[in-house]
Amino acid sequence: MLAYARPTPLSLVAGFCVALCGELIRLWGVSVAGTETRTTGRVGGTHLFIDGPFGYVRNPLYVGNLMMYVGVGVMANALMPYLGILAFGFFLLQYTMIVTKEEEYLHTTFGDEYERYVRHVPRFLPRFTPYSSEHSFHRAADLSRGLGSERRTLQAFALLVIAIVVIYFVKQS
Repeated sequence: MLAYARPTPLSLVAGFCVALCGELIRLWGVSVAGTETRTTGRVGGTHLFIDGPFGYVRNPLYVGNLMMYVGVGVMANALMPYLGILAFGFFLLQYTMIVTKEEEYLHTTFGDEYERYVRHVPRFLPRFTPYSSEHSFHRAADLSRGLGSERRTLQAFALLVIAIVVIYFVKQS
């Protein structure tokens, strides 16, 4: 993407706004869930999170990721729209496969409580009002927990934004 970047002032601003919204959704999610949702190994978890962004959409971190990918792609303005369509399709396929495994685990672990949640909260497209239910576990958002969990993502996001802005200025001269 960086090799084919052709950023413009409009692509920089529009893409950054989309990517920043994605990062804020992610930060909100990890401020509730902490590092528990950040595993790279076996699917698992000790709690069913329904608070914060999890009350609007079952997979807010993946929604945030997708918004970040799209936003950075718009910022770079690289091979538009082909690279964006390819990336969107790849991540949709990847996340659907991951979510299927996670949902199997959650159904087995949390049973009826999870099934009620699934009936009311969409997988990827947020609902307009937060889901609320009698639930066995609640956790409020904690920004320090979120920032601790999100440190590497924030660093990667900052580096990509800086790289695309530098490319813009280099191509202007």
